[in-house]
Amino acid sequence: MKKIAILIWVSLFIVPLGYSQVNQEETPASSDAVEITFEKTIHDFGKIPYRGNGECEFVFKNTGKDPLVLTNVKTSCGCTVPTWPREPIEKKKDGTIKIKYDTKRQGAFTKTITVFSNASNSPVQLTIRGDVEKPSAEEMEELRIERERRAAQNKQKFNQPEPKTPEKSVIEKEKSLPEQK
Repeated sequence: MKKIAILIWVSLFIVPLGYSQVNQEETPASSDAVEITFEKTIHDFGKIPYRGNGECEFVFKNTGKDPLVLTNVKTSCGCTVPTWPREPIEKKKDGTIKIKYDTKRQGAFTKTITVFSNASNSPVQLTIRGDVEKPSAEEMEELRIERERRAAQNKQKFNQPEPKTPEKSVIEKEKSLPEQK
């Protein structure tokens, strides 16, 4: 009974004390020392032609005292691809995040881009929006031809004869050998 009481006492009082100690190496420099400021956080494409230019840029500045490091830039959809600087941005210097939206998807869209960094105001959310117009008659014909070409390729791929298999596998050959006594 005494051992159980000691174990409970240790787990309630001593173990939490060990977790409350902060390792100075693991804590980042003062978060106030780094800040990211964007010129704009929303980009409105307006109307975009089908397969039109779906690229835009978000310019930012390191308004802090220490170098700014972008650790990740995530998008809300695979149709939006970000490109960002991987090297640290020195204080008072600018950087650019480039965004490419796939304009082969017609209709209105709103997508978010989340920027993670070592800044005190991280994460920052950016937004792109617009409306991709319907394809023209010529583009519709091109799409129809492309769809038919892919269908023909898939049909050819699945209608190919099966590769020839050996007559008997090694296991089947062993089974057919006379038993040794």
